[in-house]
Amino acid sequence: METLAGIIFVVMYMVIVSEKIHRTVAAMIGAVLMMLLGILSQETALHHVDFETLGLLVGMMVLVGVTKETGLFDYVAIKAAKSAKAEPRRILIYLCVITAVFSAFLDNVTTVLLMVPVTFSITKILKLDPMPYLLTQIIASNIGGTATLIGDPPNIMIGSAVKELTFVAFIENLAPIAIICMVIVLFIMSAAYRRSLVTTPALQQELMQMDEKAAITDHSLLKRSLFVLGLTILGFFTHSFTHIESSLIALTGGFLLLLLAGGSEHLVEKAMHAVEWPTIFFFIGLFIAVGGLIEVGIIARLAETAVETTGGDLTATALLILWMSAVISSVLDNIPFVATMIPLIQNMGTMGIENLEPLWWALALGACLGGNGTLVGASANLIVAGMASERGVRISFIRYFKIGFPLMILTIVLSTVYVYLRYLI
Repeated sequence: METLAGIIFVVMYMVIVSEKIHRTVAAMIGAVLMMLLGILSQETALHHVDFETLGLLVGMMVLVGVTKETGLFDYVAIKAAKSAKAEPRRILIYLCVITAVFSAFLDNVTTVLLMVPVTFSITKILKLDPMPYLLTQIIASNIGGTATLIGDPPNIMIGSAVKELTFVAFIENLAPIAIICMVIVLFIMSAAYRRSLVTTPALQQELMQMDEKAAITDHSLLKRSLFVLGLTILGFFTHSFTHIESSLIALTGGFLLLLLAGGSEHLVEKAMHAVEWPTIFFFIGLFIAVGGLIEVGIIARLAETAVETTGGDLTATALLILWMSAVISSVLDNIPFVATMIPLIQNMGTMGIENLEPLWWALALGACLGGNGTLVGASANLIVAGMASERGVRISFIRYFKIGFPLMILTIVLSTVYVYLRYLI
């Protein structure tokens, strides 16, 4: 059974990486095979599905899907461009800061779906090359998503698996290094592309005449959306006192907004379309497939090997996880990698490593920041590339790699110093 489970998982992983078949289909086929071949029963498979992660994702997707209908995100982007006095380098910085902040409190995939169309509109008016803006937004979305529990799927998965790591704990431990990385990346990108970030006064004037208020299409729904968004984020912050699960907070927020918005069939259908169901089923398949590895003992064996390699030394183990997570997440999807690593780190706790907290932060930093390494490193990267291609702008693997990989290495070096100084001395 152990060999069979390993073969199924490796083949599933290779198919996901090859992108020959949609990753959701690959993950679900892998999960079904685990059950059909008796590696784990249906009841055990359901036990391995992390409904906390799924509930949090669905709730936030519904919340954002309804809020999007108000035009709020278009308003914010146009307002930012005007606040920057239509100066291209300032717009680059402002849009990317907004992308990072939105990615921290929504999620990075949703954020780029909202920001990319507005970015193209602004660069079209100013007759600017959209490439510097798109590349920087990809990197900003992954860095911003690193800062909070709900910003990036790896963090959602880690927070769900380790109840002691609250929403506030993620901000306290990851936001400082995320901010440092963001400031340095913005400085480098604005300096690297300064020659192409040039427009004319006439075009700047045209942008300054845009009316951002016209972007708001439903003022009543906007007020309700902001109210519920505020309540939801407050719920995340107070989790350590209320002990209400993050998934329940997100689901309550999403469906409370639908209720306050009237709960019409049309709006509910739009909200359900905003939920990325392929992503949800990808997670389900993945959880079951990893559950198969846990049941046959492969995860426990990997944990033993890792502890033996580092001699059980906390510093060596944390830095190994940080760099291994970054390198692997840059070339593979970080979600299946993190799904595999979570039980592995949990097993390390039974093998002499008493303080696992530095390992969780190392995993989160490596997986989230590592996604910036290549175009296939994170879902947000591929979504931006796809949206750009639809508009006639091709972001090639090599072009992105030349910018993304060096910046990823830089942020991991910074994270290494941060993790060592804060947790390992």
